[in-house]
Amino acid sequence: MADRHFILDPQVLVDLWLHPNNSPIQELIDHAQRGEARAWLVASSLPLLEQEAIRRTEAMPADQAQAAVRRWLAELLETVQVLTAHGFEQPELVRQANNLGQAQIAAAARSLSGADACVVSQDERFDALGELPVRTPEDALAWLQQGSDNAQRSIAFIDLAAQQHRLRPQLEQGMEQVLRHGRYVLGPEVGELEEQLADFVGTTHCVTVADGTAALYMALMALEVGPGDEVIVPAFTFIATAEVVSLLGARPVLVDIDPWTYNIDPEQIEAAITPRTQAIMPVSLYGQCADMDAINAIAERHGLPVIEDGAQSLGATYKGRNSCALTTIGCTSFMPSKPLGAYGDGGACFTNDPQLAERIRQIRVHGASGKYYHVRLGFNGRLDTLQAAVLKTKLAAFPDEIVQRQDVARRYDEALRAAGYAPPYVAPENTSTYAQYTIEIADREAVQEALRSQGVPTAVHYPLTLHQQPVYATLSHQTGDYPVAEAASDKVLSLPMHADLNILAQTKVVKDLIKNCTA
Repeated sequence: MADRHFILDPQVLVDLWLHPNNSPIQELIDHAQRGEARAWLVASSLPLLEQEAIRRTEAMPADQAQAAVRRWLAELLETVQVLTAHGFEQPELVRQANNLGQAQIAAAARSLSGADACVVSQDERFDALGELPVRTPEDALAWLQQGSDNAQRSIAFIDLAAQQHRLRPQLEQGMEQVLRHGRYVLGPEVGELEEQLADFVGTTHCVTVADGTAALYMALMALEVGPGDEVIVPAFTFIATAEVVSLLGARPVLVDIDPWTYNIDPEQIEAAITPRTQAIMPVSLYGQCADMDAINAIAERHGLPVIEDGAQSLGATYKGRNSCALTTIGCTSFMPSKPLGAYGDGGACFTNDPQLAERIRQIRVHGASGKYYHVRLGFNGRLDTLQAAVLKTKLAAFPDEIVQRQDVARRYDEALRAAGYAPPYVAPENTSTYAQYTIEIADREAVQEALRSQGVPTAVHYPLTLHQQPVYATLSHQTGDYPVAEAASDKVLSLPMHADLNILAQTKVVKDLIKNCTA
């Protein structure tokens, strides 16, 4: 499975170079190429591998051998990933080791701590210093095949570990830079991240904040929403969308959702507008945007701002434009489970309005426009510098991960359609980042329990509509007032979804789903 890792001793790769058609190493690499495992080569091994492969290539002149080896290495590194010992340079390893090259591999192996991993070597004396087990290529191949055939092996709902292993050297480098300069609050990485995010989304301003809820709260504060006001929100969403409205003393006004996208139904918004309405807050649920042109047109007719709750949709597009750049203010979350997630909480507000951007910047530092000079009420809502460093690294890889997530979703779509299930609907004008891959099924609790027993995790986003939440009993809404939202809350089920989900895991998910319920 893709959560298994193996580090290749460079000598076994030399053997592969010399005997390309008869090597278990090639079979191991084939497993990695199919997404069934992750193959690694330690960065310090690369020069040795190149030199040794050239030295042992006797059938051609040295310059031709060098060119051929480099072409082979370039092709190899499309599958085999490079692992560094950055941040894991441990003097005791060097003192313990009889072989410096093996010590470097052992040091790099520490970055796979806690993973199901091994070193692959033909050298019976290879000493990984206790960091990982050492297996021959034949034993490693049997180990991988055993894992692939294990039908009960657990599947990750969101595999943050796999992403971390892939980005570990860059993550450590970015975090080490913060540790070196020591500016842990609003350090240089925060401003750099804001510039990069604004460029990615396509707005003139990005203000990073403590979390996604704070982003929504600050957006409303910047628009001066307060007691007695009303804000229109969908009836089917995470509570934060309505919660921030209530915390400001305003009233969330609920509107039912579109049955296909689960986003707010624009056709029902206008009837909910009153003289007290101060904003419309659509949510881009599960990774795709609401019908923003229709919503913005209604807002323009009534002179209202629109705040997009894009906590789940950063990286998605609507008619070729990016989520969070479609309205007066766009807000997102960097909770670790989001498509672009930090290693803690984080969020951001996006806008093209310089005055709103400045207000949000002031609000996030207790309303200050200068040191100890406070021009408005605010609170401590900053993104810390370490999280900014993490997000900068992840943002660089984010476009590729979006494509990977969409590939995973496509495979799900095809398998579910073939089995008679309806996959999630994505509107023709939209692309989705698939923050969740959510379908509808009957007898949800029984199906969840059956899947859980077979090692397939699921989640429900969300089991109650907003008007069904006890805290909002005072809104005086009754069952049946929002029939589409209520029906969705009874049936939605989210399947495992992340960029590293491989074909074998997906096949198991769909097979077990079909076995335990009917379309």
